[in-house]
Amino acid sequence: MANVDDCKLISLPKEEFDEGHLTYVYDNVHIPFAVRRVFYTYDIPSGESRGAHAHRHCHQLLVAVSGAFEVVLDDGVRRRTVMLNRPNIGLHIPPGIWASEQEFSSCSVCLVLASHRYEESDYIRSYADFLEYLKNG
Repeated sequence: MANVDDCKLISLPKEEFDEGHLTYVYDNVHIPFAVRRVFYTYDIPSGESRGAHAHRHCHQLLVAVSGAFEVVLDDGVRRRTVMLNRPNIGLHIPPGIWASEQEFSSCSVCLVLASHRYEESDYIRSYADFLEYLKNG
């Protein structure tokens, strides 16, 4: 099973030009999985949180493409909080980690690159079920 130390910050390529910057991602090159789904969250009201679930199989890379937010990681034993606030830094979250995003700044956009298409059966949405999942391996 994964632990919070397996959640790594990944520096993504950053090209700098007079007219702005460009960051790009190749799956299995810059990130340790093939991308099967891309989505993003935005317009999160002040004080609200997102996530609060774990995956059985899906890897995710979270990027604050605008603004900033915290990601609280939990492996059932330890918790770790990571601040994302740079559009060329992603946080890799392997399966088996409970993750919640919180403390969104105004105009925040959280880009998520996922290793699997959406499958409800891959989600663990109850923390008690998450602890049971960890216990049973």
